[in-house]
Amino acid sequence: MSLDLSNYELLWPTPLFVSEGERVLRSSNTSWEEQAIWLLTEALTGTTAVADFEDLPKHPAPSDDPWVTTAPGWGKRGGVDKRAWFTELISRAAELRHASEPRPYWPQRQGHGLSHDGSTPQDTRRDFARLINDFADNGYLAEAFGEECVDDPNDLPDASQVIDRRLGIPGLWPLAPETWDEDTFFGLIEVFHDLVSRPRTRRYHSYSGCGWHHSEFHNGPARILYRGKVNQLLREASIEYELAAEGEDLGRLVALTDDARSTLVHRALNDSAPDITTRIRHAIALFRGRDTTVESKRSAIVTLAGILEERRALLKEQIGKPDEGALFEIANRYDLRHRKADQRGEYDEAFLDWIFWWYLATVELTNRLIASRNPA
Repeated sequence: MSLDLSNYELLWPTPLFVSEGERVLRSSNTSWEEQAIWLLTEALTGTTAVADFEDLPKHPAPSDDPWVTTAPGWGKRGGVDKRAWFTELISRAAELRHASEPRPYWPQRQGHGLSHDGSTPQDTRRDFARLINDFADNGYLAEAFGEECVDDPNDLPDASQVIDRRLGIPGLWPLAPETWDEDTFFGLIEVFHDLVSRPRTRRYHSYSGCGWHHSEFHNGPARILYRGKVNQLLREASIEYELAAEGEDLGRLVALTDDARSTLVHRALNDSAPDITTRIRHAIALFRGRDTTVESKRSAIVTLAGILEERRALLKEQIGKPDEGALFEIANRYDLRHRKADQRGEYDEAFLDWIFWWYLATVELTNRLIASRNPA
């Protein structure tokens, strides 16, 4: 059997779709089909995939049954059921096209209307509010805020108070983006990262038009999806921050870096030995935080210099003396580590950026040198 993927477009990151799909397939619960439909509804554009899935039988039909018809998108007759279809879709998810913004329409092509380049901070805040409302409509805030039901009139948590307890600002729910200053806007971005949680199951309560009720929450997939959508929003508004995907500052706004430095941070965070991992995480969080200062950058550099000092013998062995001393000369002679009167302190802050990335790259180098000596 061969599934035709040409009619499906993916809204989610491929690894997230695969991991959630595999979890659905591992489920022994009789409601796995509803979970699959919910995933298809969320992760793919439109209703085509859901319609194709619902048209399939629950169990494979005998291959010699003359009444078996070809299921939508399949090249063989017979033997096709919902689980087989869903299994192949998940296994071939890497082949799915990702949904993209439509090509510019006439007004945009003629220079009329608002493009992303013309966005104002207020536009971005309204876009963020719409994004949060979409998450809320899909049940992603039900674990934190509760969910109304006509059969259960119990008092729900006050959403404003839930946010206030975290951010220290009252009256922020329902969202009113026109009232936010920059600190409130950025604070809400970080707060909702910690509040979203994906409901993996849902049921429709038809009585009195009550609507969908969500359950089986998990914050991991929700936060991955949230970071992707918010970071895209920030990029389109040319805001040079992003939500950190790992580290001590997970889910907090950090300075945007290029792909190479992002890869370096990932390696340093994930490939370091347990005895230095905590210090690496702390140094990175100090350096890239939205509220970072010259002093916090100095502290980050001092932390990395301390790790390299512990590995000085390794560096001396690999690059030779006195070359290894050059690594420490800047930290010692400039106003970074010992803070003596004869040290040089008149230099641009860009110097701190350079020395931080140099030291972090050297820590990552020593990680690889150590790993090469201990392959196990």
